[in-house]
Amino acid sequence: MENMSELLGVIESIDWATMRSDEQTWVLRGLVKSARRWQEFHGLPPTIGSVIATSHGYCHCCRSQTTFSSSDGWLRDHYACLNCGSIPRERNIMRSLDELVPAWTHKVIHESSPSNMRIKKLCRNYSYSYYEENTVPGSRLRNGASSENLESLSIAAESLDVFITQDVLEHVFNPEAALKEITRVLRPGGWHIFTTPRSAHLPKTIQRASLENNAIQHILEPVYHGSPIGDGKALVTFDWGKDAEELFSSWTGLPVHTRGDIDQTRGIVGESFEVFAIQKTHSNWI
Repeated sequence: MENMSELLGVIESIDWATMRSDEQTWVLRGLVKSARRWQEFHGLPPTIGSVIATSHGYCHCCRSQTTFSSSDGWLRDHYACLNCGSIPRERNIMRSLDELVPAWTHKVIHESSPSNMRIKKLCRNYSYSYYEENTVPGSRLRNGASSENLESLSIAAESLDVFITQDVLEHVFNPEAALKEITRVLRPGGWHIFTTPRSAHLPKTIQRASLENNAIQHILEPVYHGSPIGDGKALVTFDWGKDAEELFSSWTGLPVHTRGDIDQTRGIVGESFEVFAIQKTHSNWI
């Protein structure tokens, strides 16, 4: 092969530091796919890439010592606890509860649009909701949840100790209204603890879609994430950038604590696993 040395030079000189996390994942997947084809050519089992990353430590979700492992370079969704299946951002949410809210399992907690019931299993005063159109706010749904619109909650003011949202705010048309409503229903000292993916390479937040006269207006090409209800698709309305904390703080008038430290011993690594935490410091904050 005439260009063999050139090909080897390209592969060996890959500069991972110059790539975004998603670009790194695409390149890594391509290398693994090629390496597995080599195994197939030689009649070998496709073992290359069966474990991309692994570590051992404590899982805050299942409360046990465990092994974390991934067969894919996109650790955000694949670096799983082999005991309970949790992924990094879920473990970071639970670690944040453990470290910010003493005795949180005895607190009054509400979660919007949960994709699993891990918090419910540990908290005796847990409630949860999903947004379903054409339902009365606060009404009971078939799955035991209630129907709630984050932009206009039916929950009583200052009735909750903790409000949880995991990857929800990027799907809300008016996140300012949602954050204000969540803060309204928290008791003084209460916490809104949440995740929402943001792009480390994006200086400013970008709005992708708006709602005008009950009609969706697409500002950019539609992008969808998975959803635990409905047709399984949730429209992305905002791409959060480096200014996310500044926006969240300006809308609530409260400081935002970003919990984004990598911790291999807790299986908290990868992309966009950071947790944002906002504490309501006083009553009648608005």
